[in-house]
Amino acid sequence: MRMYVLAVNPTDSVTEGFLPAAARLGLDVTILTDQPEAHRRNSPQAEVLECDVHDFRAVITCVAGHRPADAIFTNSDHLQTQAALAAEYFGLPGKDWRVTLRAKNKAEMRRHLAATGVDSVRSVELGAGLDPSALAAAGLPYPCVVKPREGVASEDVVLVDGPEELVVRAKEIQARRPEAALVAEEFLAGELYTLETLGDGRLRHVLGGFHSVISAPPTFIEERHAFVAAHPESVTGQVLAQLDALGVGFGACHTEFVVHEGRARLIEVNYRVIGDQCDLLLAQVLGIPLFELILRTHLGEPLPADLGAREDGAARVEYALADRAGTLTAAPGATDRTVDGVRLSYRPLRAVGAEHPHYRTNRDYLGVVRAIGTDQGAVDRAVDGFFATERWEIA
Repeated sequence: MRMYVLAVNPTDSVTEGFLPAAARLGLDVTILTDQPEAHRRNSPQAEVLECDVHDFRAVITCVAGHRPADAIFTNSDHLQTQAALAAEYFGLPGKDWRVTLRAKNKAEMRRHLAATGVDSVRSVELGAGLDPSALAAAGLPYPCVVKPREGVASEDVVLVDGPEELVVRAKEIQARRPEAALVAEEFLAGELYTLETLGDGRLRHVLGGFHSVISAPPTFIEERHAFVAAHPESVTGQVLAQLDALGVGFGACHTEFVVHEGRARLIEVNYRVIGDQCDLLLAQVLGIPLFELILRTHLGEPLPADLGAREDGAARVEYALADRAGTLTAAPGATDRTVDGVRLSYRPLRAVGAEHPHYRTNRDYLGVVRAIGTDQGAVDRAVDGFFATERWEIA
């Protein structure tokens, strides 16, 4: 059986998660990408074809002219709609392209949730290249958040305190991303959490989630995620109701939301598995073949009623962050160790000797620690101990 995987740049989710899972399932994999050399270096075992994956017509043409497809899959935020349209064209299992577009387009997500009566967030959309003064004239409450309409990884997401600052920040984003439409919306107060789900279109499993710690305003860099085996039922119910309103229910979904005074409100819906190595940790802490299960749904296989997930796990993911621009001159290497019953793994995300600007986004990650055990206190001590003894130096 052949599975086509649509990808932009190589990611840990694909190279360490989905490609090994496809091999265990006995699948032949063809990667379609606009960065073929990077994938050939990173995944020499896979067939790699160059394709304009941002254009669903090019994807369909590439697949039709190659080998017959049994599944078309992507874990990229940018390519969900293209994969869904291609899967529908060939009569293969997949997500509804309307839902993938609705989830990716933050303005459309807000409109749809308001239209269905589930939640209403005051927001305004600004087309690419238009005058940001229109945002200031929209009468939004302050503080508010301005961000790319289809952005990812907290890039160019900024909290602003007034209309003049809103215009300035919007112009700065436009200078960096002249092709991007923007959204400005009211700031939603509360603690940040995630809900991780997996469905086959008829059955949906809740896999738990994370409690996230983010950087101080005005940016929103995710610094730490602590695993939450189960959110309060009322909170989970509110989030699932909003996902139902959007139509989300096939494959993996990573939903970010805040909780304030018992009310859960969506920040964004990422219609794919959680990234930045949290997916690798999720599979380990639950003790399930997560990546295989996701691929099986795209092969049309139903999910089992019971995934057999462990319920006694504790885990945390934390990132070493660059605090300034420069060259990384010292950093720990990859390591795996066990500390007081906690399995701890560290993986570098930036090579020593690499020079980078200070992005003030997730691209400032220097490395990531994953820790898994059965006691959250022991997990926290292991992670804190690692950061206390290791060093990262930027010149």
